Amino acid sequence: MRSSFTQMYVHCVWATWNREALITPEIQGMIYGAIVHQCEMLKCTVIAIGGVEDHVHLLVGFPPTLAVSELVKKVKGTSSHLVNSKNDGFFKWQGAYGAFTVSQRSLDKVADYIRNQELHHQQETAIPVYELMDL
Repeated sequence: MRSSFTQMYVHCVWATWNREALITPEIQGMIYGAIVHQCEMLKCTVIAIGGVEDHVHLLVGFPPTLAVSELVKKVKGTSSHLVNSKNDGFFKWQGAYGAFTVSQRSLDKVADYIRNQELHHQQETAIPVYELMDL
């Protein structure tokens, strides 16, 4: 084999500043759009994005040349900058984040979990380690 082959997936989660309910329905699409766009710029494949008013989950395939910390830094920075430039309100992410590697076998299960965040939080079926309430 002359070319390298990688298949790397990460599930990232991060929260709004002080876990405040800053992700309103009015700006959620803008935030998610900015995150997806930045991921594309970083050569990542977005598999799922979701969340609730105080945090976001992102599942991506990413290249071996990109550190997870750089991925999170760029998507958080781009999205918060966009919201603050287009909106009169205050928007900020917490500095911390969680990141979990995901096997190809688990992709569908993790993607479904991410896409159904609102339901999991309403029904109290959220997986605690993925929610990182102390972020």
